[in-house]
This record gives sequence, structure tokens and C-alpha cells, in this order.
Amino acid sequence: MPIVFALIAGVLFGAGLSIADMVNPARVLNFLDLAGGWDPTLIFVMGGGLAVTFIGYRLAFRRGKPIADARFHLPPKRKIDAWLVGGSAVFGLGWGLGGICPGPAFADIVSLDPKIFLFIAAMLTGMIAARLVVNAASGKNPA
Repeated sequence: MPIVFALIAGVLFGAGLSIADMVNPARVLNFLDLAGGWDPTLIFVMGGGLAVTFIGYRLAFRRGKPIADARFHLPPKRKIDAWLVGGSAVFGLGWGLGGICPGPAFADIVSLDPKIFLFIAAMLTGMIAARLVVNAASGKNPA
């Protein structure tokens, strides 16, 4: 049953990204272009997402446990370290250079645009490379 809830959440998220036109890399790039044709739309999308998340988390955690699972699965690490900051910086650079982040990229697969497939391939390659670097740094087996 949890997979059904995940599918529903993913479809809602993808639909929201599409409705807000956040699957359009030009929308994000124009937001970052303060000296040119600046488009503030992304601020409103982020603000709406923040409001829904703020209220949603409050309501969800008030329940004590999720509807479709025995417990909440929260990240065990709460410390801000160099790996988190570095990963966030790489994510932000990729988003700024490409104009798209992973969620909208997957939602935009339906466009069949070859650039989206190239972006997803590069993203997955980067994720695999990052895992190899982290494993090598920690002395773990790369598999």
C-alpha cells in the first residue's frame, strides 16, 4: 500500500510542477537572470510549497505515525557537514546551469525532449559518481 501513496504523491507533485510551468528550464533560468528578463514566478512556487510543507508536516507529526507505515522514516543524520554543504552546492550549480532539477526533469519525460533524457542521464551518472566518491572516502566497498 505505501507504493500507492508514493505514486499518488509523485503524480500530484509532477502535476503541480507542470501546472506551475516549472518543467520549463527557461522559467528557472529567467528567475536567475536578475539583469535581464527576470521572472519572479519561482518565488511564488517556492512559497506555496513551503506553506504546504509547513502545514503538512505539522499535521502529519501530530498523528504520531504515518497512515501507511508503522513509523516515520527520518534521516538519521541531523548534522550540517561538508558533505551536505558540498552536495547542496553541486545541486544548486547543476540547477542553475541546466535550469531544471530532478523532480521537474522526471515530470518532463513526457515531452520526449532529447535534452531532458540527456539531463537525466547526466544526473544519474553524477549520482553514481557521488556514491563512489563517498564510499571511497569512507573506505566502504563501492558496490
